[in-house]
Amino acid sequence: MTIITVVFLYFALLFAVSKWTGRHATNATFYSANRRSPWYMVAFGMVGASISGVTFVSVPGMVMRTQMTYLQTCMGFILGYVVVAFVLLPVYYRLNLTSIYGYLNQRLGRSSYKTGASFFLLSKMLGAAVRFYVVCIILQRFVFEPMGIPFTATVVVMVMLIWLYTRQGGIKTLVWTDSLQTACLFTALLLVIYKVTNDLGLTMGEAVAAVSNSELSRVFVMDDWVSKQNFWKQFLSGVFIVIVMTGVDQDMMQKNLTCKTLRGAQKDMCTYGMAFLPANLLFLSLGVLLTLWYQQQGVPMPVKGDDLLPGYISAVANSSFFILHSSFLEVLFVLGIVAASFSSADSALTSLTTIYCVDMKERADDERLRKRVHLTMCAVFVLVILLFRAVNSTSLIDAVYIIASYTYGPLLGLFAYGLLTRRRVCDRYVPYIAVASPVLCYLIDYGVGQLTGYHFGYELLMLNGLFTFLGLRVSCRIKKQHRQL
Repeated sequence: MTIITVVFLYFALLFAVSKWTGRHATNATFYSANRRSPWYMVAFGMVGASISGVTFVSVPGMVMRTQMTYLQTCMGFILGYVVVAFVLLPVYYRLNLTSIYGYLNQRLGRSSYKTGASFFLLSKMLGAAVRFYVVCIILQRFVFEPMGIPFTATVVVMVMLIWLYTRQGGIKTLVWTDSLQTACLFTALLLVIYKVTNDLGLTMGEAVAAVSNSELSRVFVMDDWVSKQNFWKQFLSGVFIVIVMTGVDQDMMQKNLTCKTLRGAQKDMCTYGMAFLPANLLFLSLGVLLTLWYQQQGVPMPVKGDDLLPGYISAVANSSFFILHSSFLEVLFVLGIVAASFSSADSALTSLTTIYCVDMKERADDERLRKRVHLTMCAVFVLVILLFRAVNSTSLIDAVYIIASYTYGPLLGLFAYGLLTRRRVCDRYVPYIAVASPVLCYLIDYGVGQLTGYHFGYELLMLNGLFTFLGLRVSCRIKKQHRQL
């Protein structure tokens, strides 16, 4: 019962924070925390919110397939955060936006505005469901399945817990709970690394040497332009992933927009942007250490990378008596997964509620609507998680980025067109362009794959945004011709 007790105490602490931050809360508190958040608290909390449970499970296992080449993408993240901080944030603060898609309304038109908000609702609901799916699987496997509790009940209970501690304070609550969850996440990660190192019989210095000397520690791929792991493909993909999954993503930007000043928001973004490289290095190093442990113990290596860390936990744990004799390692693992997944899922549900009320319904002051929508989003979230469980057949982190490549591409194109040109668009054509671009990307990826065997990786996001940009440019010419006629 140790894990259940720890998780219960963890949620009790979250509810205590929620009670404190939710006092005298209004819609302005829920949506923007009254623009009074300390930038350093936002920065620290954003690290955990950005990592999520997908990173905790999938990134260590990535060394089995792609070594440490994921760090090339993380290097691109740094430049991406600088672009967001000094290009996009000034625009959002100058316009005093609650929803960043209000920029599209002012710059391109009402159809562009609704299209951007709609694509965000689709992207975030799918992406957040993939991420939260992780914590539900882990809790089901290690806690609830031995107790005979079905997976559906696990999902419903977990989502309802999020609803309970976010329903009043909203984004103000999340700024503080995310900081707590980030601290729990990295404490768990460091202690798990320490435990694996001890199991290998190594000192920390020897563990560092073992990781650096491993053939799995390769970072750079400069000699193969066809490979998906080529440095420039990974680096540029990292830049654009951040621009779209942070800069034009209401979920990630909503917390940054709660800072008191633009300068504070920029410091917050650059600070946590720099943290991603060492954070992911820790996760990948854990993956290398785990492969060494499997080899040392003679335990069969998991077929899927996502099973690398859970497989180690299962092998070390005495699963037959799990409920009564939970090990310290199991507690750490579950706590880390819960902290990582909840810090991303809670903000996703808050931002989805914000976009629907502020952008789709345009009733930001209606508190009753906001509460109904927040509960409805939780219900839809549950349904999407259950659907994903039924159809998923790929690596979880790849699934997140595949979804992002197709649904965030139009957002990239819309914002790029608005910021890089001064031209207008034929606004009524924008929804069709935004739908056609990912469809065209899919057809090209399928066709190239059939002809050459090559499939696009994360660079699909850039291609998708380019098609949207070009479509908007064509619509501008059509509008100009109509005026001349």
